[in-house]
Amino acid sequence: MAAVRTYVHPETGEISLARVLFALSEPLRLEMVRTLAREGEVDSIDLGPDLPRSTLTHHTSLLRESGVAFVRAEGRKCMISLRAEDLDARFPGLVGTVLAGYESESADGKARGGGPEQAAGQ
Repeated sequence: MAAVRTYVHPETGEISLARVLFALSEPLRLEMVRTLAREGEVDSIDLGPDLPRSTLTHHTSLLRESGVAFVRAEGRKCMISLRAEDLDARFPGLVGTVLAGYESESADGKARGGGPEQAAGQ
């Protein structure tokens, strides 16, 4: 019988603002968090179906270790969800503000025919 995978997560009080902001600073991870906020718990593979498994594991591990996401094993699946309540308890409004700014920036970039660099005026 295969061993059950377990994951270590920081307690709510141990979640660091610097680590959360670092986790949210990468566009791919920010898109993953946006998906989690919109869809709830998903199989991690759905967060990056076109990514190499090692890349997906790296990014989901970083989200877990920073306290942004909760990961659990379900058979062969790796289910991941946003720790919205914990993050809001620790840093009220942070995730909502970051996601709103990201969506606004994405919309501006699309309206101008460019990506985030163009939306930021670069």
